[in-house]
This record gives sequence, C-alpha cells and structure tokens, in this order.
Amino acid sequence: MKLKIGLSALVAMGLMGSMAVADDIKLSPQEMKKATQIYFDRCAGCHGMLRKGALGPDLLPKKTRQMGTETLEYIIYNGTPGGMPDWGASGELTKEETKLMAKFIQLDPVSPPEKSLGDMKKSWKLLIPPEKRPKKPETKRNWRNYFGVVLRDVGKVAIVDGDTKELVSIVPSGFATHILRTSKSGRYMYAIGRDGKASVIDLWMKKPQNVATIRVCNDARSIDTSKAKGYEDKYAVVGCYWPPSIVTLKGDTLEPIQIVSTASYTYDTGEFTREARVASIVANHHKPEWVINVKETGQVWLYNYKDPRNPKIHMLMAERYLHDGGWDLSKRYFLVAANARNKVVAVDTKEGKVEAIIPTGGTKPHPGRGANVDHPKYGPVWCTGHIGSNDIVCIGTDPAHHKKFAWKVVKDIKLPGVGGGNLFVKTHPKCNYIIADRPVNPDRKLQTQLYVIDKNKLEVVKTIKVPEKYVKEREVTVNGKKVKVKPRGPVHIEFNKDGSEFWVSVWGNKLVPSAILVYDAKTLKLKKAITGDWVRTPTGKFNVYNTMYDIY
Repeated sequence: MKLKIGLSALVAMGLMGSMAVADDIKLSPQEMKKATQIYFDRCAGCHGMLRKGALGPDLLPKKTRQMGTETLEYIIYNGTPGGMPDWGASGELTKEETKLMAKFIQLDPVSPPEKSLGDMKKSWKLLIPPEKRPKKPETKRNWRNYFGVVLRDVGKVAIVDGDTKELVSIVPSGFATHILRTSKSGRYMYAIGRDGKASVIDLWMKKPQNVATIRVCNDARSIDTSKAKGYEDKYAVVGCYWPPSIVTLKGDTLEPIQIVSTASYTYDTGEFTREARVASIVANHHKPEWVINVKETGQVWLYNYKDPRNPKIHMLMAERYLHDGGWDLSKRYFLVAANARNKVVAVDTKEGKVEAIIPTGGTKPHPGRGANVDHPKYGPVWCTGHIGSNDIVCIGTDPAHHKKFAWKVVKDIKLPGVGGGNLFVKTHPKCNYIIADRPVNPDRKLQTQLYVIDKNKLEVVKTIKVPEKYVKEREVTVNGKKVKVKPRGPVHIEFNKDGSEFWVSVWGNKLVPSAILVYDAKTLKLKKAITGDWVRTPTGKFNVYNTMYDIY
C-alpha cells in the first residue's frame, strides 16, 4: 500500500530516536513513519491529532494500553455498531497494518508542527492569473449542472457533466479531499484536502483545471467562500484542524490574507484547549459573515470578513463537540450537530444568537448539510441522521408560523435493523423523498442499502439495495500478495440541478475502480452507473447549482 505523505514534518518528528517504546511495544522508525501517516489519513479526523477524542473516543495510552493489542486490533479491523468503520474488513488496511495501528495508539502521541503565514506563502502557486482566464464560459455544456466528485484516496477531483454523465475533467487536489464548495457565481469550485491543500478550479474552462493552489495547514476539512452581496467570489476561507485556525484567502488567487487561531476555552468548563478545530463553515447569503463551528470548545463564531485583515468575531457559546450542519429553508437559522452531547444547536444568524439547543434522542448526530422539508403539518423542518443509532430526526425550524413545533423533534424516523452508520441525508425541493445512506454500519446488508423516506409521512417507505456487482468482494494482487477488498457501500447522496435524479458513490478501495450510481428521483430506479478506471474511491459529490444556493 503506497502512502502519500501529507504531513512530512509530523512524520519526521515520529522518527526521532531509534525506537518508539511503550512497555513491551516497540516500533522501528520505519513502522512509526508508516503508522503516523495512516493515523493522519484515517483516524485523526474523529479521534484528534493529539488523540484526545471528539466524534470518536480518546485514544490516549492510559486507556489503550489497558485494552491491549488484540482488542484494539479487532475493533480497528471490524468496526463497531456505533460508527467506527471496518478499516480491515473493507480492505483499506491490511492485517499487518491493522496490527501496526493497534500498537501505535498505545504509544504516546506525537506533537504536530505549527504553520505560519510565511509557510503558506511558500506553498502558494498562482497557476493561471485572473486576467488570463476565460471572460465567459468556453463550453456549451450546462456547467451549472456539473458535479464535482471527490476521488478521495487518489487525491483528485472529477468534474462530471450532470446532463450527459460524461467525464469532463480530472483535476489533482489535496490528499483525501473532504469537501467541495462553489463561489457565489458558481464559476469557481474550491477543494480542501485533509493535508490542508486548498485548490480552486475554473469551471468556465473548456476543460476545467486548477488556477491556484496553496497549503494552508497540515490537516483541514472545511472551506467556503464569500456569498454576501458586494462580496461575491471575493474571499475564501479554510477551517483548519491543525494548526487549529481560520485562514482567509483571496477568492480568485488563494493568496493568504490572515490567520486567526481558534485555540480557546471550552464554553462550559473554561478549560484551555489547544486542539480547538474548525469542523464546518457556511457562508451567510445576507451578511459578509461566515458561520464557523469550533469543535472542541463548543463555540460558534460569526466571523465578519468585511475587513479580512481586521476581522470582527462574535463568539456564541453553544455545545460540544460541534461538527457538520446546514441552513434551514429560510437560510436564517443554521443548525449544527453537537455530537458528543447528542444535540443540535440552532443559531439565529439575523439576531446573532443561539436560538435553541435541541436534544435529538439519537446517538452522534451527523447531518452533513442535513435535509430540508416543507411539511404539510409541521411546516419547515430540518432532518439529520446519526452515526451511533438508527434515528433520522426532523426538527421544526419555523417559530414565526409554526411556533408549537419550532425547535422540537417532530418526528424520529427509525431506520431498519440495529445500529447507526448513517453519514448523510439529502433531498431536493422537487423530490418527494429524503434519501439516507448507512455506509459505516457493520451489518453488510444494512451497509449496502439506501433508505427512502417519504417527506409527508416522514417514515421509511422503501430500501434500495445496491446491485451486488458493485459491492462484491474482489481479490487483487499487491506487491505479489493476494489482497481481498470489499467496497463499503453507497455514500453521500447528491441531487442534480432540477431534482429529477440523485447520485450516490460506491465507496470502495483505491486498488479497484467502483461506480457512481444515478437514480431516478421519482421512480427510484437505477438509471445509469458511471464507471471507468478513473472511478476510484468516489465519496462526496457536489452539484454546482445546488452548492451555489445551498439547496439540500
């Protein structure tokens, strides 16, 4: 398994000394290098760079040494019903790598390096200056219906024509790209890799390509742009996991403007937290403001970018640990999951206050952006799934006209079977259904299905089983050895511009091509399987038009 180095400085620190030792556990410098990289690629997002925990539990030696190598190896290989992926059983880690990681997390954590504005500028590449870019779209394709598809483990983004289903372009990105966002105009698509590399793709080109790149941090997962009137396409912002910070960039060139550290004190106990990571960002359409969610401290920052060198930050004390979230139908209220406390925080961005904190009744809410429904009884509601339980809950969001349902769970929809594993729920105003995935449930049957929820009934009315040929186990040869790989199943639903179809990725191993499945949103029948050697580890898909206007 060839690893891409995303944290060279961090890896180098892992090589200090001839051996790493924890009681009777010894890892060579080469093993430390490999384990450090695997941890960064697969584990840090949920367990933290310093292994103090967040969405996942802490992995500090005090706990892990008591559990022992065999127990840890079993969990890493097989996953858990609470949402821990089956890294070994799915083929993403070999048995040897699984055992290596079971040993590694019993060692003391390695301290990651910092990053300065000067470090960022050294990595900044303006590939095509704005004045040399197209003045109008060079293509006759319906570029607003393009899909940006994350090819996660190969460090690329595919641009696919939503009308014809043809591959338009493949663009290099950061390693393990997490999300894509578009500028207000839709012309530019921004990618952020887990290695902190940001890139901007010009969709007006006949063959879209990167026009600027920069590495702003060592670990990141969120990016967005300025969408308020008068600031369209002007700025971009990256939320970093390490160093924990907010980085503002020029929107068309990615030239860095300002860094703001998010290290702060927890909202409830007042404990200083160095690893206070930016989990998610949304752009306010009405004010020059980003809503920035600081995971470990439980703070929501309303970040005014009118003067990016001298930003104004309104801190709201919310709940822990903040993760993903999205706008309600009115785009006044932002709802974000506090998954350590099994709650959702509703922020009134017009008044600049926490409107409500709602217990969800499920375990570890994980909405992505969530799903919005204008329900005949409850009015506008916003729905989220859960990683740790089989709940899809819908929360009323209209205090003006549906006050008795506002900021309450109006419906708890139970997915079939046991356990969680849901990562995303998604819908479209013109579709009658919410579609939910379940890729990290350890039950193979539950993992390889999609769940169809009727918007009016707010209940599961159908399950869609992914055809066996797309999720079957395969055997490949790596370095002369036979390796079995098994796609985890469908992940991340995204609708096309007019809501007539939804796309879902078959989340596979990079050693074997998988597929992007396109379903008719009315009949729920499979219309098209987008396949090819390039379709490797497809995960998130982002329709240009829907991302421009936050339609979900």
